Amino acid sequence: MATQAATIETLLGVHAGRQASRLALADSIENGLPVAALDRLADTVAPDDARFKFRLIPKATLERRRKSPSQRLTSEEGDRLARLAKVFSFALDIYQAPDKARAFLARPQPMLDGKPPLDVALATGPGADLVLNLLGRAAYGGGA
Repeated sequence: MATQAATIETLLGVHAGRQASRLALADSIENGLPVAALDRLADTVAPDDARFKFRLIPKATLERRRKSPSQRLTSEEGDRLARLAKVFSFALDIYQAPDKARAFLARPQPMLDGKPPLDVALATGPGADLVLNLLGRAAYGGGA
């Protein structure tokens, strides 16, 4: 799990440093991730979709965040980003290539009532947990 946490931090551009505590990611989210974390994650998860970031944060809200002096996301917005980063990180661990991870996340899955895992993971925390469970089944032979 430590490797996954580092990958989540990398996907969000959070620099923990050598002496950082285990709470570095949680602290970064609580203090407000920079708007650049959204850009970085969206470019990684959906590089061919310029509007993908608006699935995470509405366009008008994002424009306000960019214009604010701090250019920081709220903790709720950061939590949503971290949730997606965790799902993408796990998919990447399993499929070993960003294109394969993206293909899995975009493909409707019977175990998710025919919905694509990305849609389910973006909707709610419990949805992201279901996607992580499905990925775990794929990784450890439970069928996905």
